[in-house]
Amino acid sequence: MNEKVIEFLAHEDYFNLKEDYPTPIKFNLPEWYKKLEHKVESKTIKGCMPVLDTLTTGYLLKVPQDYSFRHTFRNENGKQVPFFEFDPLNTDDGFNQAKSINLAPSQPNYHPTDQVKGSPLVDKNNKQPFLKIFNPWIIKTPPGYSCLFLPPMNNTDDRFSIIPGMVDTDSFPNEINFPIIVNGDKYPNISTIIKKGTPYVQIIPFKRESWKMKIKSATTQFIRKSKLSYFLQNVNIYKNKFWFKKKWN
Repeated sequence: MNEKVIEFLAHEDYFNLKEDYPTPIKFNLPEWYKKLEHKVESKTIKGCMPVLDTLTTGYLLKVPQDYSFRHTFRNENGKQVPFFEFDPLNTDDGFNQAKSINLAPSQPNYHPTDQVKGSPLVDKNNKQPFLKIFNPWIIKTPPGYSCLFLPPMNNTDDRFSIIPGMVDTDSFPNEINFPIIVNGDKYPNISTIIKKGTPYVQIIPFKRESWKMKIKSATTQFIRKSKLSYFLQNVNIYKNKFWFKKKWN
């Protein structure tokens, strides 16, 4: 099998720091998952291969620098209005150098709410502007391959998450920066620091292909045969009979 290659390129000044390189996401299993045991007499989600695939598929980006943000409300003329602050903590000194490696923004590091007016994301984000994390890595995939960018599945930070998106990384030549949503459902008021090295983006490369949908009926005989075949084995049947091992290096 020919293995596809995904490349991560960064300015040499950042690359030479050898800090927070992208990694296969399989090296970032959450502690709660690693502590679980899965036995015949006491089954847990650790035996569920679809969940394992969410935790091990693709690659991981980590926050490249400390960010301080605050979401709250302040009184203006007797009315409570949303208020936010967002600052990279380590770009005051050497700003031009940080800017050259895409750690200091050359544009506002947020998106106004009007850009997604009417979206449920606005309320989720406490009606505040959408903050943006700048990423030093250019991501390149082979011709015909794009990337899906997600918050780490089943392993997200409970304070914030990126807005998912897809990019044709075989043709896009620049760094991809990530707007984030603050978890306003849990934190209507929050003042926190997103520490450098915090996992925040799961990257799943995929081949661009055209698909056509069909909707069909299945006979009772087909359904019965499928269920009988499935339930004759009730221990690890999906893993042993249907699941394919994937490699992410």
